[in-house]
Amino acid sequence: MKFDTPATTNPIDQLKVVGKPTDRIEGPLKTTGTAPYAYEHQDFAATQAYGYVVGSAIAKGRISSMNLDAARAAPGVLAIVTAANAGKLDKGNFNTAKLLGGPDIQHYHQAIALIVAETFEQARAAASLVRVEYVRGKGAYDLAAALDTAVTPPTVFGTAPDTSIGDFAAAFAAAPVQFDERYTTPDHTHAMMEPHASIANWDGDKLTLWTSNQMIAWSVGDVAKTLGIAKENVRLVSPYIGGGFGGKLFVRTDAILAALGARATKRPVKVALSRPLMINNTTHRPATIQRIRLGATPDGKITAIGHESWSGDLPGGGPEVAVAQTRLLYAGANRMTAMRLAALDLPEGNAMRAPGEAPGLMALEIAMDEMAEKLGIDPVEFRILNDTQVDPEKPDRPFSQRRLNECLKTGAEKFGWSKRAKPGVMRNGRWLVGMGVAAAFRNNLNEKSAARARLDASGIVTIETDMTDIGTGSYTIIAQTAAEMMGVPLDRVVVKLGDSSFPVSAGSGGQWGANSSTAGVYAACAKLREAVAQKLGVASADAIFANSKVTAGRRSFALGDAAKDGGIVVEDIMEYGDLAEKFQQSTFGAHFAEVGVDAMTGEIRVRRMLAVCAAGRILNPKAARSQVIGAMTMGAGAALMEELAVDKRFGFFVNHDLAGYEVPVHADIPHQEVIFLDETDPTTSPMKAKGVGELGICGVAAAVANAVYNATGARVRSYPITLDKFIDRLPDIA
Repeated sequence: MKFDTPATTNPIDQLKVVGKPTDRIEGPLKTTGTAPYAYEHQDFAATQAYGYVVGSAIAKGRISSMNLDAARAAPGVLAIVTAANAGKLDKGNFNTAKLLGGPDIQHYHQAIALIVAETFEQARAAASLVRVEYVRGKGAYDLAAALDTAVTPPTVFGTAPDTSIGDFAAAFAAAPVQFDERYTTPDHTHAMMEPHASIANWDGDKLTLWTSNQMIAWSVGDVAKTLGIAKENVRLVSPYIGGGFGGKLFVRTDAILAALGARATKRPVKVALSRPLMINNTTHRPATIQRIRLGATPDGKITAIGHESWSGDLPGGGPEVAVAQTRLLYAGANRMTAMRLAALDLPEGNAMRAPGEAPGLMALEIAMDEMAEKLGIDPVEFRILNDTQVDPEKPDRPFSQRRLNECLKTGAEKFGWSKRAKPGVMRNGRWLVGMGVAAAFRNNLNEKSAARARLDASGIVTIETDMTDIGTGSYTIIAQTAAEMMGVPLDRVVVKLGDSSFPVSAGSGGQWGANSSTAGVYAACAKLREAVAQKLGVASADAIFANSKVTAGRRSFALGDAAKDGGIVVEDIMEYGDLAEKFQQSTFGAHFAEVGVDAMTGEIRVRRMLAVCAAGRILNPKAARSQVIGAMTMGAGAALMEELAVDKRFGFFVNHDLAGYEVPVHADIPHQEVIFLDETDPTTSPMKAKGVGELGICGVAAAVANAVYNATGARVRSYPITLDKFIDRLPDIA
């Protein structure tokens, strides 16, 4: 099916199942511990061996010698895989760094060996006996020190590194009111609960990998390319994922080394990365340095807007696209954005929790508040004043839906924004109290997605697609879609996900998963409806699917009757025309936060949070709210505590575990409220939905930062906002 004209009325619009707050259908499996995650696959429990990864102890240089004798002689050891015996490995399509290093080392904790033994404890003990000598090279580990060497990166996923509209330099120089500041965001790690883990088994020349991975089809290709085998000989299975956040978009060391270990031992091998290896060996969000310049008239109209961002990555890598939202969020005739990339020898920088917009809005939305204060205009009103209903860089292209102003106004009224005081004025005992706001923005992306639909004689509808569920509720919204389309209750739908033997879906990432995967299921079910009508001898246009029946005129059949002579199986893919080119498809929101800052100690407490989101049709409000409050929690963490500390001498992340890398816990987060504006976007798909999960994090950190400023009168432009950065500027409460 091709979607190339805006959607009109269709079966989804019945909203008997879709759009209802629905419990996750896989919830009981997860809460009872019976959902099998990658490391828990039991088919080979009796014969499986265990792999333990040895990571490089240096960040840059070469291995001069590796003594494996003691490790080989250790009890239970079956094989040791290194670059010397693994055979030629291709780097794959999505890997910036080699997944198995040696003799050259690209970054700290790059895998240099896999010890395979009968038990995990034996493999770990033997790994400690590996003796490696290195020749340490000189590396670059400090973004601020590398700015002079930063270059213009190539196009990133179709995004140009620089844009220019009008004459920014002249307009900024002539602006009556000018603002020019720099902001920094640190390196972040995904900190998902489930580790990167895989079990590999070879059957002749065919490889099966049970792995924790967000993008099945991408990864099948990557595994095949890396190992030099045919794609049809690779099967990936990933039905449940304990958190991904972008960190499991790509094949990582656990999968490749499990495959190599299984090939070496001719046994199933399971590998899970320890927390330090997850943080230093896999991907992370790279640090940024951002400069934002705003020029405006005294009445608050932006005349010039410029946003430059510097970030770093391994040679051959890409930048953090932190300027993306600035190209679309606010009006302004003269515009400039630019990205620069420095070569750093830190672990690979890549997608994490709304890459681009999340760190970009951490800077832009503070700058908007600072400019509003300079102009003497309320921050909400300043944002509304500079709204645009067309793409500012392509004025002939309107937004398909843009209700940012409504999000801001609704949030302001609900949050009690009118009670906000001047900075440093509002008190509650020893607590300084402040409110902050930030706009939320994240682009909507449509990706082609396929599904297979089956109907059996009992009227059960089964959906198969390689879509993944990373805790976001994919099983449930796909079941809701099929139930709505086929006119059956939710308990008559079976959903099977995360297997590369199923049709290729959009996968989970980039906020495209929900709308794209359900659109693929819509296409498959539309085809199934036609097949059912044909079997029953009725015109598909006249057939009504409801209450597990098919009715056409005065004739009525049980849905399963169509399959009484054998099950019906169909498959289809949803593909897209040029609507995304004709209309700028984006999601919008507004985040409001209230914080308290202890006037004596500088301790910051988040007191209230509100998100107002405009993101097309909300397919399952219960799951969507869960995604947004989780994202809001991450945003609070980014504002106040998350930071990978870089050892700039030796090039590694020091706090590489969940004891040293701080993330919010229950005590850090108050009640969070989420409001979804009632809207549909017919230009996105027949579902009329858009992504919402990553919108929930975009702007949150800035809202918290702006609230801290409003509470204290002390502006912090370097995240995270820790008390040492402003305690000497707290107002006197005597």
